[in-house]
Amino acid sequence: MSLVELIAQADERGLAASGLACLDRCIPLLGGDDEILRPLWGNLTEDSDAADWGELLEQARGKLASAAEEGDEAELLARRMLAAAPDDRSAAGIRLWADACSVASLQIHRLLDPAEDASSVDSRRAGRTEGMPPLAAAELRRQVAVLEVLAGHGAGGLRRALEVSTEGRRVLRAVVSRRARGRK
Repeated sequence: MSLVELIAQADERGLAASGLACLDRCIPLLGGDDEILRPLWGNLTEDSDAADWGELLEQARGKLASAAEEGDEAELLARRMLAAAPDDRSAAGIRLWADACSVASLQIHRLLDPAEDASSVDSRRAGRTEGMPPLAAAELRRQVAVLEVLAGHGAGGLRRALEVSTEGRRVLRAVVSRRARGRK
């Protein structure tokens, strides 16, 4: 099943986790640490109150606000993902955000990958992955994995979704670090 189809079929929790996972993997671009989004992940459990999402989101934005408002295209895309996150976890707003985060995260990974990719992000999300650069291909696999594990296990899949996101964050942190060394 393509990423576009998975997003279309995902429930509210799956959509929130999908968007959050994309943002979480891109946190190194915003200068954030690994724990900044942890309270939002916790808000996706069955025992949590969805009404707390907006307050937790504001706390995360506040912690990341000290980072520069300027940056290259990849950093700006990550900052827009955070800014666009809806304060309400309702399905309509969260679906648009999850879809936009998917596109932005794939674009970020394409921008940071030294390999060329002439295909559009939309064609990649629809399943045409031949010749896809490795960093972007891995991001696409992670997005699919998060949605599949949540579709199959609901809230019980959150731990695995977080593990997938953490792995991607580590990869992107290494890429960002290499890129920073190359600029010096």
